[in-house]
Amino acid sequence: MKFRGGMSELMRQASRLQRKVEKRKAELKEETVEASAGNEQVTVVANGGGDLVSVTIAPELLQQEDLSMVQDLIVGAANAALQKSREMVEEEVEKATGGMKVPGLV
Repeated sequence: MKFRGGMSELMRQASRLQRKVEKRKAELKEETVEASAGNEQVTVVANGGGDLVSVTIAPELLQQEDLSMVQDLIVGAANAALQKSREMVEEEVEKATGGMKVPGLV
């Protein structure tokens, strides 16, 4: 397969693609996803940077359940939110690359 413009053009295109992906990843740090556990009694919000943004616990849960149950619900909701965050980033990077799986960009 011969590339128009040769190897230097291919490298320029790869560099543009990488800048486009990095820009989109930076934008995704401002976008959030939400997940909940325990019939939505624990809700966790995470951003596209993989950071937890907030944790909300229904007050009645703290009165009804023991501490270990509440902790398990927090962990479950947090893991679900972080997974959604990773999936969001992967989908957006795939869109930015036109569906190409480029190692090291996600």
